[in-house]
Amino acid sequence: MLEVRGLATAYGSIRAIKGIDLAVPEGRIVCIIGANGAGKTTLLKTISGLLRPAAGTMTFLGEDITALSPAQLVRRGIVLVPEGRAILSRMTVLENLEMGAYQRRDGRVREDIEATMERFPVLKERRNLAGGSLSGGEQQMLAIGRALLAKPNLLLLDEPSLGLAPLIVSRVFRIIREINREGMTVLLVEQNVRQALKVSDYAYVLETGKIVHEGPSPELLDDPKIKESYLGGRRP
Repeated sequence: MLEVRGLATAYGSIRAIKGIDLAVPEGRIVCIIGANGAGKTTLLKTISGLLRPAAGTMTFLGEDITALSPAQLVRRGIVLVPEGRAILSRMTVLENLEMGAYQRRDGRVREDIEATMERFPVLKERRNLAGGSLSGGEQQMLAIGRALLAKPNLLLLDEPSLGLAPLIVSRVFRIIREINREGMTVLLVEQNVRQALKVSDYAYVLETGKIVHEGPSPELLDDPKIKESYLGGRRP
């Protein structure tokens, strides 16, 4: 579905992404793991059009999307749930959900909003409250629900468990599995490496802007180097 080849992104003279190749097959969950500062968020911002690549190409469903704007990418079905959730804090929960569907021109928006509230009952209970009044976990549900209302083909998730309590983290990952089983393709950036590898099909390890390792997620979960570097384990 998504193919990235030789992708590089710079902040001024500093290259944060240094010639990355990766692929996200349709219907799969692919995760990107790595330490703080590895370039994970920069990569998602580049794929979503928020940053312009310095080099390389991105292809989505056979179309070159390298130079497209964020709005154009949303219309093509690539939607980002950003790190920190970016809830419109003064707008109500309902208004936040409506913003997720602002580019749609079909007649099912209201129906889909109601379905989203059924998926996330807490949003239904708080539909008339300001988004900023929600807890961190509730805001994450709202951010995911808002993204789903854009009807994406590819959902980009940037650190969805960041700052959440363990029980809420488990719930967020259950939701990711659920929407994937319903057919959603997901590219996940996550510092909770164990959870990311458990939920995903394939993983890339990013270090200082480069892919240094990749493979099926169950294999990386059992890899001694990954255990030592990211899971608190020790080499035998």
